[in-house]
Amino acid sequence: MVVVNRRAHDSREALTSALEAQLDSWATGRLLSAAARLVEHEWNQHLTQWDLNHASLGVLHVLLGGALTQRELALAVQVEDQTVSRIVERLQRSGYVERVRDADDRRRIVVSLTHQGEQTYRAASDLDRAESFFAAVDDLPALRSALIAVIRSRSLQRWPGAGDVG
Repeated sequence: MVVVNRRAHDSREALTSALEAQLDSWATGRLLSAAARLVEHEWNQHLTQWDLNHASLGVLHVLLGGALTQRELALAVQVEDQTVSRIVERLQRSGYVERVRDADDRRRIVVSLTHQGEQTYRAASDLDRAESFFAAVDDLPALRSALIAVIRSRSLQRWPGAGDVG
């Protein structure tokens, strides 16, 4: 048993060493993507206690500003309509949102935050917890500023109407 654990430990150390040797040669986009996946994984682990993930928390955040149609919500959180539909369905099962048909246009579904959804959002979105993932960063405000610039630039190209909602 100890031999198996030692082999796993040695293997993990070898992989870590190999990764460290490669990081300097990675393109910035690859670094950002890898960092995002690692932070997202930790954030999702935190959110499981409320049956949430990073995507569903984003939906709750947007709905703090008021009810939206599912299409408006998809645009605001920058996902496809089908994706937001699945997220909203899960949030509704948990009691965090409610969906109703628009009285003026029965084809449209309006999504709103429930009281339980608002309370859950506030508990789950602890800023100190979220920022703790970046303890290794010396200048967090500079990182935040750079990420905001990238998101604004790329979002407007990918989702031209994103600035109109939320």
